[in-house]
Amino acid sequence: MGLVYSYDIYLRPRNVANALAKLAELAPPTRAVPPLGITLPDGGRIVLPFTSQFKSEPVDCSTNSTLELDTSLMFDLDDALREYAQTGGPEPQADGRLQIGYIYATIRFASLLHPGYASVEFSAATSGMSRLFARSSNVRRVFTDLTAESGGVCCLFDTGDGAPEQVCWLNGEPIRETVSGPRFPDRQALVATWADSEQ
Repeated sequence: MGLVYSYDIYLRPRNVANALAKLAELAPPTRAVPPLGITLPDGGRIVLPFTSQFKSEPVDCSTNSTLELDTSLMFDLDDALREYAQTGGPEPQADGRLQIGYIYATIRFASLLHPGYASVEFSAATSGMSRLFARSSNVRRVFTDLTAESGGVCCLFDTGDGAPEQVCWLNGEPIRETVSGPRFPDRQALVATWADSEQ
């Protein structure tokens, strides 16, 4: 198996619908799939320009703890994205953005770090995309901006190989720290700093 890097956003469950709406704004302007209807655990409904497990049938999350999405997202070009496009990836569009997909999004309505928070985990589909996640400042910015715009408290970059996770966004500020570093000796220490924490 290749590299599977991810950006993981943590937010209150009440903010999941807003996060999904903001995520939909990052989709390509011309959508090649039928709209996907989602019923959220609180009964709210949202329509997304993505698929779930490569299908477009409506998804009812009222009895599920997770939601799987297959997304294609648009990113402003930087050097890492230009290089990615030159290695057989999609061509940049006229507006200077590049479409990257599939990026797999797993929404956990009770996150693994803290059950009082939901998480949205964006996983790269290939090793090349994982390396792009690590190198591109614009990819990082899209996920930290999404964290901010959706009311998230934290965004982590995870290489999935046991290496320390990088904290990219925390309580309204971009930062660069690691979990297992001096500031956050472990995940519990990180969670304890979340501004909206009710531990």
